[in-house]
Amino acid sequence: MVFFWMKIKNLKIYGLGILTMVVFPVLGILLYGIIEGTYSTIINSFSSDFNMLIQIIVGGAVGSLFGFLAWQMVKSNYMRPVLVKYGHVVKSLNLSVFTIFFLSLCAGVGEEFFFRGILQDYLGVVIAAILFVLIHGYLNPFDKIIFVYGLLMTSFIVCIGYMDVYLGLLSAMSAHMAIDVILFYKLTNTNLENIAKVSKEDVLSVENNL
Repeated sequence: MVFFWMKIKNLKIYGLGILTMVVFPVLGILLYGIIEGTYSTIINSFSSDFNMLIQIIVGGAVGSLFGFLAWQMVKSNYMRPVLVKYGHVVKSLNLSVFTIFFLSLCAGVGEEFFFRGILQDYLGVVIAAILFVLIHGYLNPFDKIIFVYGLLMTSFIVCIGYMDVYLGLLSAMSAHMAIDVILFYKLTNTNLENIAKVSKEDVLSVENNL
């Protein structure tokens, strides 16, 4: 019975990933068609002077750097109540390495197609980045800890936005995927009890603010 429910949970996780990779591009294509009045020129939004391999390598390298920097901040004493709260949520999903890569791929492809591939062309790099982080809930003015993390992520996303402009959309997708892989993997495999002792008051404080 336990294995049955584990399979159901895994199916929901994979379903959410597929939904992300499908819905965001569809919304992007629809938005492009509404604004431009045609779909025939949408391919021009994804053209690049750099080949796919270069984009993947550079994007993956930059994303890995951003992922490790984000993790260093997440596991700091300042962020530890949030780490404990969200860490337990992620660990409860029992994500395998394959699932982590799958979800990260879906988010990287789907979300970047919409935000960097389409929306950024109309709103600009900075506004599109702020909207992206805002939608993810990180720029919460009522939670200063999350807000600080949101500012860091916004700076990363702005950089990814300029990677799309100068290298190509595939570099942005690769960077996004790398960030997610690192953070998901770290949260899934870190022993939270060994990081730092977090008082019950800290945890309750974070839960009240989220």
